[in-house]
Amino acid sequence: MSDWFATASARINSVVEGIVAALMLSLVLDVWLGVADRYYFHWQLPWPEVLARYLMIWAALLAVSSGIARRDHIGLTAFIMILPVGLRRTLLIAMDVLALALFLYVAFFGISFAESGAPRHAMIFGASLAPFYAAIPVAAALSSVQLVLVLFRDLGSHIDEPPFATEAEETL
Repeated sequence: MSDWFATASARINSVVEGIVAALMLSLVLDVWLGVADRYYFHWQLPWPEVLARYLMIWAALLAVSSGIARRDHIGLTAFIMILPVGLRRTLLIAMDVLALALFLYVAFFGISFAESGAPRHAMIFGASLAPFYAAIPVAAALSSVQLVLVLFRDLGSHIDEPPFATEAEETL
């Protein structure tokens, strides 16, 4: 059953990483356009800076779930490593459950936050802010899904022997 959770987490993560890469590419191109406009073309485009802000927010928030899938998020490993294995696993599972509760909370209240952006409009784009505000509940929900998947994949063993080692690490 652990393999199913690992496979599901990896598949979701690969899609998310592709989206984040596309957002980052768009961000770089947008910033280049803004710089070229400012120093060379003098078109005085008002939107590159605003678009860059929203692309960065979406990319950063979506990348959180990728960090969770890889277990690259911040942890208290120095403290946890001195604990006995049984207590360590219990504590790690408890930390995952607490993080899950936080992400579910943010997702739940983020929906109303995103809805509050619907009547508001970006002055430069003239578009509703709801798609931009939706980054919060979408990223929190995605992080919740990844937390559940990696929780059941690892069951507190991700400090002892990481089950997510790459093939290159396994051959060493």
